[in-house]
Amino acid sequence: MTSRSRSATVLLTALAPVSWGTTYAVTTEFLPPDRPLFTGLMRALPAGLLLLALTRVLPRGAWWGKATVLGALNIGAFFPLLFLSAYRLPGGMAAVVGSVGPLFVVALSALLLGRRPTARSVLTGLAAASGVSLVVLKAAGAFDTLGVLAALASTASMSAGTVLTKKWGRPDGVGPLALTGWQLTAGGLLIAPLALLVEGAPPALDGRAAAGYLYLALANTAVGYWLWFRGIGRLSATQVTFLGPLSPLTAALVGWAALGQSLTPLQLTGMALAFTATVAGQLGAAAPRVAPGEPFTSPERKAQKDSMDVTDHVLRR
Repeated sequence: MTSRSRSATVLLTALAPVSWGTTYAVTTEFLPPDRPLFTGLMRALPAGLLLLALTRVLPRGAWWGKATVLGALNIGAFFPLLFLSAYRLPGGMAAVVGSVGPLFVVALSALLLGRRPTARSVLTGLAAASGVSLVVLKAAGAFDTLGVLAALASTASMSAGTVLTKKWGRPDGVGPLALTGWQLTAGGLLIAPLALLVEGAPPALDGRAAAGYLYLALANTAVGYWLWFRGIGRLSATQVTFLGPLSPLTAALVGWAALGQSLTPLQLTGMALAFTATVAGQLGAAAPRVAPGEPFTSPERKAQKDSMDVTDHVLRR
């Protein structure tokens, strides 16, 4: 992949966390209160079924199990935990907790992909985590332990899904749009019985709530996750996850501009530290490069080339 092509891929992939940064404001301002499971279901299942209808491609063989695992990690567990944190924490704070994601991905990449962590990735990850700690260390009376734990758990789940998505790649002839549909549908089906059991019947929806769910399902989820999984196919797992700070930056900006939220000076310092560290990690986490004419002799390089070729084919259709 050329430098220009990689830059374009990074910019397109970055649109995913930017859109996800608006999730918190939409959740608190448009959606029924205290319904994290139902909200996760409405975000995942309609988008998944839409993508399945568009691609008309189903998993085969071992990919039924792989799609279920990825759907559980990236969607089924991630969405309910994300919305639980969104209901209990200010948007900027909830999103910034996700800045610890690079540390999870660095560790999981070493465990599952055999990629030894670099000093730069570890140091920038630790700096991001330090910034996160400054953000969550609020006054005791305002500290919501459950909200912070939910945000951390959602980040761990998404990080594991990101690394496994990179490890397994995609079946031959299957593009990122179909893979996204598989995961959203699997995750939505996993959330559905839990939502009914824990939260009961679906709430009545007014026009405002319907508009909020429509935005989350289409722009925020169907398009956002397609761009995200497309990026994973072309970039390293660490490089993709270091785009995460765009989510808290967007959330904080929306919270400040539209919701009148504010952060203390200490929290602002922590947010700046986390953002700077994760951006530095993104810039230093270049994807594996192959010199012109060099054959893809290793399985990892062949998988990278196959992934790039499939994506190019899908985009040309």
